[in-house]
Amino acid sequence: MRSYRKELWFDIPTRREFRNITPQVETCLRESGISEGLLLCNAMHITASVFINDDEHGLHHDFECWLEKLAPHEPLSAYQHNKTGEDNGDAHIKRTLMGREVVVAVTHGQLDFGPWEQIFYGEFDGCRRKRVLVKIIGE
Repeated sequence: MRSYRKELWFDIPTRREFRNITPQVETCLRESGISEGLLLCNAMHITASVFINDDEHGLHHDFECWLEKLAPHEPLSAYQHNKTGEDNGDAHIKRTLMGREVVVAVTHGQLDFGPWEQIFYGEFDGCRRKRVLVKIIGE
């Protein structure tokens, strides 16, 4: 069995964004040379997420609205976490809701997706450099 590891770095210029990272992950898979196995992709920051869903603008807008209803950014005083000098209590909750990582089967050198599935990076406390880990194991 072989393994491959790569970090993908992102500079998101806004506080929140959903970015399709499927092309970068597919590049990692090609670089790995692994044709059968598993691919793990996870956010390495506690205010960011990696998830699988459809690449449809309306859906991403719905995610944004839903997350903001469940964990609104303001008022900042609503979060005990923000009493530490941070302003990202909401981002921690949003990350928990959207998930830390995905695992995708690799079959015949391809991501073994269902219809419309894509991998996304979700940023909830941007304006700084963050990374995503891609780890692939298999043969």
